Amino acid sequence: MTVTVPSGTENTQCVVKRLGNDTPIKVHQIHNVLPQGSHHLIVYRTDDTEEQPEPFECQPFADTLDPSKGSPLMVTQKHDETLTLPDGVGFALDAGVMIRLEMHYINPTGAPLDVSATSTFVTMPEEEFQHAADFLFVGNPDISIEPNSTFTLGPTFLPMPSDLAGSKFFAVTGHTHQFGTNVTVAVADSEAGADTTIYDVPNWQWDEPATVVLDPPIELAAGAGFRFTCEWNNTSPNTVGFGESANDEMCFFWAYYYPSKGARVCAHTDQVPGGFDLCCPGNPLCDQIF
Repeated sequence: MTVTVPSGTENTQCVVKRLGNDTPIKVHQIHNVLPQGSHHLIVYRTDDTEEQPEPFECQPFADTLDPSKGSPLMVTQKHDETLTLPDGVGFALDAGVMIRLEMHYINPTGAPLDVSATSTFVTMPEEEFQHAADFLFVGNPDISIEPNSTFTLGPTFLPMPSDLAGSKFFAVTGHTHQFGTNVTVAVADSEAGADTTIYDVPNWQWDEPATVVLDPPIELAAGAGFRFTCEWNNTSPNTVGFGESANDEMCFFWAYYYPSKGARVCAHTDQVPGGFDLCCPGNPLCDQIF
């Protein structure tokens, strides 16, 4: 996927292509490469029936937040990142699957910039496959950072749906935009339970956030959830809130797990009195939000 980006331009574009597999496959490794100008790349499997090989405008993160429209396989913010799944684990893809690449880019330079992204899938032998992997996206949109100030959101505890009990999480990546200075994630058996830290990266960088591989994977007990915190230093003269632009902010982490119960997006907000948790799909309110 290659796009020529005019100076000072920010946008998100997608392509949709058929992977070309005549039979079902199990993907054990994904290697994504992003050049200068790319903010992030999301790789989806989709139910689309027609290829769109020429880049077209699309909504950033939209289908990550609505698993009924697109099931993310991997999100990359680093310029070169490889995700290798545990032994016996793979993303299970149907024959003839359609793949969408979503690239969010920004060109801060004074000249046009060619921005491209590639995603390479490595399969595993069928006889080695034991468990299908999937994707979890977790966040808190309650962001309001005053000009020229620091801000911490959290710790936020978010319990996971009951059907994720017993799930094994094997990799985690924290996500903010340009003013982010840190993301930490822990698991706890309950809101009052003790934390087990699973993501705390020294000298964390928002534009090259590390993916922490959990070996052995962390298994969730019934009623357990994640507790996460995001920190920022807003060096701009403007109040910064939640949004999809690189000039807005986010507080998210994504995690990879098995055995698959489907892709999920979960969020907590205190904008509703008493606080409100939501995981989609699986809640009737999902249709009203997405």
